[in-house]
Amino acid sequence: MNERQFGARLTTDGACFRLWAPAAKRVDLLLDRPHAMQRGEDGWFSADIAGVKAGARYNFRIDDEIDVPDPASAFQPDDIKGPSELIDHGAYRWRAADWRGRPWQDTVLLESHVGTFTPDGTYRAMIERLDHLVATGITALELMPLADFAGSRNWGYDGVLWYAPDGHYGRPDDLKALIDGAHLRGLMVFLDVVYNHFGPEGNYHGRYAPGFFTEAQTPWGSAIDYQVPQVRAFAIDNAVYWLHEYRFDGLRLDAVHAIPQLGEVSMLHDLSRAVGDLAVETGRHIHLVLENDDNIAGVLDAEQDPHRGSYRAQWNDDYHHAWHVLLTGERHGYYSDYAQSPLQDIARALASGFVYQGEPSAHRGGQLRGEPSGTLTPTAFVNFLQNHDQIGNRALGDRLESIAKPMAIEGALAILLLAPMVPMLFMGEEWGSKAPFPFFCDFEGELAEAVRQGRRREFAGAYAEHGADVPDPLESSTAQSAVLDWDSRDSASGCRRLALVRELLTIRREKIMPRLAGAAFGAAHATENGMLTANWRMGDGVMLRLAANLSNDEIPAPEIKPMGIPIWGGEIAGPLPPWSVFWRLDARS
Repeated sequence: MNERQFGARLTTDGACFRLWAPAAKRVDLLLDRPHAMQRGEDGWFSADIAGVKAGARYNFRIDDEIDVPDPASAFQPDDIKGPSELIDHGAYRWRAADWRGRPWQDTVLLESHVGTFTPDGTYRAMIERLDHLVATGITALELMPLADFAGSRNWGYDGVLWYAPDGHYGRPDDLKALIDGAHLRGLMVFLDVVYNHFGPEGNYHGRYAPGFFTEAQTPWGSAIDYQVPQVRAFAIDNAVYWLHEYRFDGLRLDAVHAIPQLGEVSMLHDLSRAVGDLAVETGRHIHLVLENDDNIAGVLDAEQDPHRGSYRAQWNDDYHHAWHVLLTGERHGYYSDYAQSPLQDIARALASGFVYQGEPSAHRGGQLRGEPSGTLTPTAFVNFLQNHDQIGNRALGDRLESIAKPMAIEGALAILLLAPMVPMLFMGEEWGSKAPFPFFCDFEGELAEAVRQGRRREFAGAYAEHGADVPDPLESSTAQSAVLDWDSRDSASGCRRLALVRELLTIRREKIMPRLAGAAFGAAHATENGMLTANWRMGDGVMLRLAANLSNDEIPAPEIKPMGIPIWGGEIAGPLPPWSVFWRLDARS
């Protein structure tokens, strides 16, 4: 594998330090003493220092004015404003040395936040819970972003040092131990990465490398200019770094619709190809997933292996939004686009992926949204009923379990977990946790107050009834309230829900997963009384058929007797009870 362009690295007799700082006139490496760095071509500064060992701490001094950490720091023991630490990644001894990953069709995701997954909030503490995931039927643990952020608590989307896993969760070897432990149990581990902006505190790029940014703005800060070769390399090297040095099995790229896709070849295309090269070189299954509000079907190809410019799948917000409206009746904000006929929207998502495939979005002022997606394989979509955004962006961070009927949620889970799309749960959802997941951060000064007031303004409309009850995102108690309530797993309702999820995922493993390669969309229909039917042709030619009553009332049985062998719900022998779901496999075409 080609050496990374960014970051310090150990050499046979010391270490080499590099910094791209085209706007700087002088850069000094602060180590045991200041060392003047040599300026090379294209704004690169470098210094080779003999005798340096792993564990050494260093900064860069820019023009005798400001000391900054390495933007590609491997670790920040004293948070983002402190010195960077030189890490020897080759020193960790992997126990699951022969792990090569799992095919994408095996994926059942659980999204989690390291800091609130356990009371300790560390990488090491998560290891103790991995056996629970395996027993549940989860095959892939997805971690919210780890790139070092300001303060001691954050969702992770305000990271500023992309190469440094946040030190409040543990050291780099602790993160490797978590991934190693997962691999020993047959679990994949995915990482959420943010390439659309840098966090607002601790970002020094604009001082010594203003070429990182364009004049365009994202909702979270200045857009990044990936037409600049060094900037593009910084992101691509970062993606390969997480996958190579930490052996993550895949990445989920956050909000790529906020990345300006300028130039003949996009950064996303180049990143995909670089990851594909790594997969070939290592013989591993590596998976790339997008979040893309624009619903661009053309960048998705679940079965291109290795990656050669495309992405395995996309988080399907359409699927979530339509279900949320159906289950809760909420219609504010972006839910308004699904308010007219949520059941019809669910049917469309089951039949062809996206709900919006080029239609105008009223919520977006009539803007056309999306591309036709029915020719893609169903595994090009990651479907879910909850995730960090959809819980945490509510005023109280309350989960679906607090606002929808348990019977309805269980019906929705019976569809989510057996449909041929890749399912994802949010941590604790497998037992019906009611622990909130409100937005939280740990900024200081004017920035902290701006975030606090912005949160209040955000909920001044649709959620005005909550008033002063909206949690203060800066208070440590807000983050503490989000710690997962593992004890509730053992309650009567928790045991019942967990048993349901385990049973469904056992059926998925035995009956659905072996047939997913080569599966294709079929048809889906919904009626006004709540009846939903759908079918898919699986990779072995068998038809997977769904029939469900997604209403609060009993409805008559279908006039035509369903075909095939029941795998969930039993035979349809009479009227369909409320929120009942029936799955069949049919060898006939």
